[in-house]
Amino acid sequence: MSRRHDRMDEDDVRVRPTRGGSRPRSKDRPSHDQAARGTVIAVDRGRFTVALAPTGPGSEGRTVYAVKARELGRKGIVVGDDVDLVGDLSGDIDNQARLVRRHERTSNLRRTADDTDPVERVIVANATQLAIVTATTNPSPSFGLIDRALVAAYDSGVRPILIVTKTDLVPPDELRRMYSPLDFQMFEVSDRTPPTALQDALRDEVTVVIGHSGVGKSTLVNNLVPGTGRSTGIVNVVTGKGRHTSTNARAIALPGGGWIVDTPGIRSFGLAHVDLDRVIAAFPDLAAGTADCPRACSHDEPDCALNEWAEHQELGVRERLASMRRLLTGRTASYETGD
Repeated sequence: MSRRHDRMDEDDVRVRPTRGGSRPRSKDRPSHDQAARGTVIAVDRGRFTVALAPTGPGSEGRTVYAVKARELGRKGIVVGDDVDLVGDLSGDIDNQARLVRRHERTSNLRRTADDTDPVERVIVANATQLAIVTATTNPSPSFGLIDRALVAAYDSGVRPILIVTKTDLVPPDELRRMYSPLDFQMFEVSDRTPPTALQDALRDEVTVVIGHSGVGKSTLVNNLVPGTGRSTGIVNVVTGKGRHTSTNARAIALPGGGWIVDTPGIRSFGLAHVDLDRVIAAFPDLAAGTADCPRACSHDEPDCALNEWAEHQELGVRERLASMRRLLTGRTASYETGD
């Protein structure tokens, strides 16, 4: 019997190569200490447009293009995210940087496809304001969308504002009546001219603009930031509905500081993800009346303590309660989408 194996030298032993070469794998991830920080201003089919640190007031800074690095895994990236990048930062569209880190978000403005869909979709990250744009006519106001957008804003901790367009054609009397009891600003746009007060309210904020197609969102953005060139459309004279012109969200730097995020026309605004308590928390002046409410009270039922409490309050408080209850009802009520 041969004893060849006993005489084999160490150099004669074959070692099966490991996958990916002979270098041992390491669980250590690169720290990317020298990564550049930027803000995602557009997302298109897995490609990200990122504005690096601005070079001056009102400037977007250098714009670069990036893809998501493997170490981010399935972590989602949306417009408004603060991110770190490495690689080619020249801004050459043919050379992509790598997006290696997403910083913690300060807010998530979310919606679901409908009220039964458990999957949340983040519209924009790190927004500070939600501007709900509606027209007084052509198309007519969608109170259902306004109410639902308000609920989403309160749930996300984002400050809502209401922008009413085409007030030179029809005065916004009904909108004033319905929303004056709520504690947020309302701006009226006549003849497509944004008022100075609106421009002041947008300065140094990250404001998401939503609304049905045809209400004048993109026209408003083009007038706030001349030269932007966001596509605008017309409203069908038969259906009274607009045609979707913006196809993806994009953040645009405002001349006086801050960002405005133009979004496609809303087709649906589901609220399956909304926490009821967070909506109610947006009405702190009503909190005193909830002390004697039954456990798990929806604040819109016969046994709710707010019913008796409100009878002894002034008219403004009762109107606020009615408005809050309308918003809570709007979480599940269907509405005409207007698209």
